[in-house]
Amino acid sequence: MENILPRREARENAFLLAFSQTFGDIPLQEALDNHHECDEEHPVDVFGQRLLRAYYEHSAEVDDLISAHLRNWTMERLPRVSLTVLRLGLAEMLYGDEKKPGVVINEAVELTKKYGADEDYQFVNGLLGTVAREQGLDAESEQL
Repeated sequence: MENILPRREARENAFLLAFSQTFGDIPLQEALDNHHECDEEHPVDVFGQRLLRAYYEHSAEVDDLISAHLRNWTMERLPRVSLTVLRLGLAEMLYGDEKKPGVVINEAVELTKKYGADEDYQFVNGLLGTVAREQGLDAESEQL
């Protein structure tokens, strides 16, 4: 039986796995393959796995989009929390099944507020909102 988590918790658990592995020694794909739903502390359910796979499969496109929207910054200078949240958020917005950019942006902002530095959420909000508009996604209609 597959474990189904509330979307917010699923996104957070996917973020935690991506964050720990993206900047760790184990590649994300290997971590995802080895991470089981039965991890009691931070289980990654089917939704979370889809988010991580979307990022993994489209990482070059996602990173190119982030880079294209940086002004006077480089990917290397971005805070790790912000970078991980942006990667997962863009993967979900552009390659996810649900197509709810407003929800994705709100969740990304909340994750950044929880795990990032004080003002980082504003940058995440701005970049995700800009990409949503440029891609023709209706971010406003899906706001929480």
